[in-house]
This record gives sequence, C-alpha cells and structure tokens, in this order.
Amino acid sequence: MSSSQPSVSIVVPVRNEADNIAPLIEEITAALDGRWVYEIIYVNDGSTDATGDRLAAIMTQRDNLRQLRHARSGGQSAAVRSGVRAARGTIVATLDGDGQNNPAFLPDLIAAVEKGANVGLAAGQRVGRKDTGFKKFQSRVANGVRNGILKDGTRDTGCGLKAFRREVFLMMPYFDGLHRFLPALVRREGFDIAYVDVIDRPRRSGVSNYGFFDRLWIGIMDLAGVWWLIRRKKPTPDVTEVKA
Repeated sequence: MSSSQPSVSIVVPVRNEADNIAPLIEEITAALDGRWVYEIIYVNDGSTDATGDRLAAIMTQRDNLRQLRHARSGGQSAAVRSGVRAARGTIVATLDGDGQNNPAFLPDLIAAVEKGANVGLAAGQRVGRKDTGFKKFQSRVANGVRNGILKDGTRDTGCGLKAFRREVFLMMPYFDGLHRFLPALVRREGFDIAYVDVIDRPRRSGVSNYGFFDRLWIGIMDLAGVWWLIRRKKPTPDVTEVKA
C-alpha cells in the first residue's frame, strides 16, 4: 500500500468480470491521477472466474489497488458496504465493474461532494442508456414508483456512479438493496444531494449478474420498509455538551 493517506476511495463491486478488470482500472487511473491521492478497492463478490487472479496480477504493479473477497456472493449492496467499511478515504465513489459506467465522470462526482458543505451524496443520472428496451422500461417503472412514494427527487437511483461522504454512508441502516435507496435515506439524515448527468455506454464484456424478476418482490418490500423509515424519522434536537 502507498504510505500516503488517500482522500478518496473508489469502490468497485464485481462478480465474474475478469475481462473487464484491466481496462476499467486503466480508465479510473486516467481520470484520477494527479488530482487526488486515492485508492481503488475491488470487492470480489464470490467470483468463480479469473476475476481474483486478474486483480492479484495488477496488484503487484499498483500499490493503491486493494482486493476484498466475499467467500460467497452477497449481492451488490453487500459488496459496496464491505468496500466502504474498508475504505481509508473520507470520500467514497462507486461504479459498476462491467464497464458501462464511464470513470471519466468520477471527478465531477467527487468535486460535487467536496464543494457542497452539506452535500452527502452526488448521484450519477444516466442519459443515453445502452441497455435493452426491456431493461430501460423496467427501470422507468421502478424509478417512477419509487420517486412517487418516497419523493426523493431522483430520476435514476440504479446508476452505479455515485460519490458520498463515508461517514454519511455508514449512518445508513443496512439492508440488501440499500444502494437503490441512497438518495431517500441521505435526505432522511438531513443532507443535500447533487446530481451529475453521466453518459451510459454498452457493457464491455460478459453478461449481467442481475435480473428483473429475481428482485421485483424484494424491491417492493424494500420500498415499503424505506417509506416506513422516512415516516418514523423525527428531527434530531440540537445537542450541546454541558461542562462542569
């Protein structure tokens, strides 16, 4: 590891993305080198292909690259949480490991958090999505229902490109699917959200690890749970320490 304390940690959850590892790391490096002291944390979510070996090989050449490994797949939210808990930077940025999220937008997201005194989250909002028509349709429906119920003011919570203050993320109640409800939960804690339009691009290699019907009903239950949490939130009273 580098002896310098990173100010920014980039967390990339991956499962079976071996062919996407090296190109994405090169792009992250091109976007961030010379701008921040940073680390890259790949969370290997129980991959069964050569993902771990590809990461290990690159780690011998880069002292700011780390690999965390889940013994079995826990899903995207679990992988992001593992990465954030291990992060050394005060600002954490995330992106998907399949190459659809362009690292060129990371500086804008990180800067939005740095410059906003009360900004807890900078959320990427995809334009020109490259997914199938069905995936775009299901995303529009899910985002519309979520926003209609939670009033989080966010048109696209599924974009993996995000940046946030580490301490704010660790305040969130953890559950599987948390990453889809970050805007609503960040607002619940009294923080602002910045939005950055990002240009989507096709997956570079491999196939998606996430389907529609395997998360539909769980997503509905999560939505109800987050709605309940927001309804139960009361303003936190001002606190002062009384000294003797």
